[in-house]
Amino acid sequence: MKLAWQLARRFRQAKQQNRYISFISFSSTFGIGLGCFVLITLLSVMNGFERELTHRILAVIPHGELYSVSNEGINNWPAVMTELERDERLVSVEPYTKITGMLQHKGALKPVELTGLAVASVDYSQWRQQVTPQAWERFRQSHNTVLLGQGLIEKFGLEVGDNLGVLVPVTSDDMVFKAPQRIKLTLAGSLSIGGELDNYLGLMHLGKASQAANIDSGAQGLRFRLHDPYQAKTVMRDIGYRFPQAVYMSDWTRTQGHLYNDIQLVRTVVYIVLTLVIAVACFNIVSTLVMAVREKRAAIAILKTMGAQDSLIRQAFILQGLTNGIIGIVAGTVLAVITAPNLASIVKTIEGVFNTEILSGDIYFINFLPSQLQVMDVVLTVVVAVILVVLATLYPASQAVKVAPASALNG
Repeated sequence: MKLAWQLARRFRQAKQQNRYISFISFSSTFGIGLGCFVLITLLSVMNGFERELTHRILAVIPHGELYSVSNEGINNWPAVMTELERDERLVSVEPYTKITGMLQHKGALKPVELTGLAVASVDYSQWRQQVTPQAWERFRQSHNTVLLGQGLIEKFGLEVGDNLGVLVPVTSDDMVFKAPQRIKLTLAGSLSIGGELDNYLGLMHLGKASQAANIDSGAQGLRFRLHDPYQAKTVMRDIGYRFPQAVYMSDWTRTQGHLYNDIQLVRTVVYIVLTLVIAVACFNIVSTLVMAVREKRAAIAILKTMGAQDSLIRQAFILQGLTNGIIGIVAGTVLAVITAPNLASIVKTIEGVFNTEILSGDIYFINFLPSQLQVMDVVLTVVVAVILVVLATLYPASQAVKVAPASALNG
């Protein structure tokens, strides 16, 4: 192996004297390094989006819901909650009532979805990133207060303490719509989640919401938070099928699952495309080594006449190509490891220089480019790149072994 390394180094030094072969060799190294850099960086961005989805969206919206089929609500819900809280898969269970209506202020109307919570028993730490302590305290003190999404507040031009009206549709037993019921509320503060959710969501008190929705038991349904939100569908089916009354089942994948699916789709596409980019760069290694074999036919013939085994020749050319690939892999990986954790600040600087915004908070659920570097992504990228480089060296190495000493020296 030591002799093979020496031969590979000699062949590589001689190759650098040929400018054309040297250029192709450099382009292969650069392409492999660029592919590794971009692949690791973009995978880190996908990891960042998934982290923000978990910490922002899934920290606020329930992972799962069970809500009554009829207006009776959940029968004896305090006892049911006590029983469900024994399930080790659940972090918490809380009652809720959801009403949908039109928010009215100074003649303007906007659709709104208000969720009534038992505010006295709600853990504020769950809402710390979305609601300020002052707004939460005002919200907690009065049953007639409401927290509205930041987008709604901006569209209406509202301020804390403004009086609002919510028009709630009313139906009779024969499903005939009556004049809507108007609920009077006072704005306690803003609810900042991000993206489209800020344009229609709001929080109010459970008693007020249940009264407006004519829920007899005082709670329309139960909201669940799970230790593993990605198991929500399975867990909710298990709980729902064993529930003592007729209920509808829902989980976050039905309302916000498209975000997670989009992230996974982009991750898959990015990995496939950039792996192919690395593979294309490896074709340059094939070209480089094939030309090197043709250029070194006489040297190979001399080595064979001196007793060099085919395995030695094969190893020398494999190591030569592997050296080019490893240099690109190491350079691209190191650059990605340095860049990925600092990507948010780098993008922020670029936005400031060009006075632009890459991610708009009005459209996306975040207004910055997140990034989370994971060791497994780095290892997987490096392993795949090394495998592709090794495969690229096999054909030229086999051609070098086939060189016939007699014809090569006579030529």
